[in-house]
Amino acid sequence: MANNSNREIERKYLLREPPERVRDAPSLEIDQGYLPGERINERVRRSRSADGVRYYRTIKAGAGVERSEIEEETSELFFTTVWPLTRGCRVRKRRYLIAEGAVTWEIDEFLDRDGLWLAEVELENVADVVVPPEWLRRTIEREVTDDPRYTNHALAR
Repeated sequence: MANNSNREIERKYLLREPPERVRDAPSLEIDQGYLPGERINERVRRSRSADGVRYYRTIKAGAGVERSEIEEETSELFFTTVWPLTRGCRVRKRRYLIAEGAVTWEIDEFLDRDGLWLAEVELENVADVVVPPEWLRRTIEREVTDDPRYTNHALAR
């Protein structure tokens, strides 16, 4: 998270195709699942990289550019215990991390959806202006920050 105030401020973009820069970018393999619940949106995540495997649990609330987010690292035991509860509400993706100036663009390739690519960038302030770099602009279909169909929770199956 770009800031430390339990807030997530981000912009998200639907891509027509993967940007060429993902070829040389470091990546993570992510398995993410959502626990049942109406009022609380809680997810668990396993993230695999060259540095090893890490586990997280996250609670999010709100919609759009700025949302509440509380995230903590957790144990493999916790993850494997609650993972079965997420059946039918999961996302598998490869996340490419591309540093550009003061921000890191996260380019997500959804491994459980054919051809779905999203780019997102976390910001310090809601008023921050986002100008995607040229290498990314060429692949952007449209901004989907405020489109609830493109939240990971909505995409989960």
